[in-house]
Amino acid sequence: MTTDLSRPAGASAAQERPRPRYAASLQQLLRAQKSAKGAPAYSRFVNRPLGRRLAAGAHVLGMTPNQVTAASAVATGTGIAVIALAPSVWWKGPLVAALLVLGYALDAADGQLARLRGGGSKAGEWLDHVVDAGKIATLHLAVAVGAYLTVAPQPTAWLLVPLGFAAVSTTWFFTIILNDHIRRLAGTRDGQAIVSAGEARQHSALRSLASAPVDYGVLCVVFVLIGWPALFQWAYGLLALGFAVVAGASMVVWYRQVAALDSPVTVSQNTLQEVRA
Repeated sequence: MTTDLSRPAGASAAQERPRPRYAASLQQLLRAQKSAKGAPAYSRFVNRPLGRRLAAGAHVLGMTPNQVTAASAVATGTGIAVIALAPSVWWKGPLVAALLVLGYALDAADGQLARLRGGGSKAGEWLDHVVDAGKIATLHLAVAVGAYLTVAPQPTAWLLVPLGFAAVSTTWFFTIILNDHIRRLAGTRDGQAIVSAGEARQHSALRSLASAPVDYGVLCVVFVLIGWPALFQWAYGLLALGFAVVAGASMVVWYRQVAALDSPVTVSQNTLQEVRA
């Protein structure tokens, strides 16, 4: 019997597998995409395709979804630090926008990479949500800190805008997570359908465009103006107003949909399914 001296004894079979090819990984992701119905325009037409390419590249490099999530946190965290600490010069905007766009694309890539590798994990989902919560909570606070430290004359009254934006956006994010949690607790396809049917009637490219104020990708792009404080304050303020309007309207709709899960018809259908199971 001959022994391969070029390979250490006990080398795993995984080491003998050929490295995944980028084109094949990309095609596999294209066949396994989640529905984009109703997703905001930037997320739908820019971020998901960009994240798909990053996921395919990460697959070739042998990265794990959690490593991609960590890379997303580093890119976004660096951008947030620049917002708070860098002076208001021309290069600040393009740098911040590039870092935030990269972080957002990597945020889309981790889940797609998980699908390439056969499925995600509860720990990975937890980590992804923690990173998202952290960036949403700190991004707007960094805007307030940066304006206070680097903009002259200090826009004292305007500082209320990022503080309000922070409050609304964190509430919005929590509500999205809570919606998903309550739907899971409903535990039946019928209960899920009551929520999904109302949404399905509204899914369209037009709705994607209408939800632009709550699209995190649009916010990332707006930061290209941060080196010009006057322009940025107007653009950011209008986006904050639009976010508040869309978020408020959405929460009214979501409340009605969740309330429908408690209707007698839904409860009886859920009970019947449990008996059949």
